[in-house]
Amino acid sequence: MKGLINPSDIAVALNYDGSNAPRVMAKGRGRTAEQIIDLAKEHNIPLHTDVVLVDVLSKIPLGDEIPRELYLAVAEVIAFAYLLSGKRPGE
Repeated sequence: MKGLINPSDIAVALNYDGSNAPRVMAKGRGRTAEQIIDLAKEHNIPLHTDVVLVDVLSKIPLGDEIPRELYLAVAEVIAFAYLLSGKRPGE
């Protein structure tokens, strides 16, 4: 799971299995956003701040894959998360 947050109290969690497009696994505002962020921190899941991307991702229904138009932006976030964690895709 990869976490995306923004300063305006929205959080979105993505899951990327390395085979399919990333899916929106959790999202919320306010207290729910705080819980998503806290859970990500507890599990050492990298967090990335991108106000515009999080706003767009927050509109995708839970469990849905991200649309093709967001592949490049989300790929950059996933690459950032892999870099931070020292992992490579598929690990």
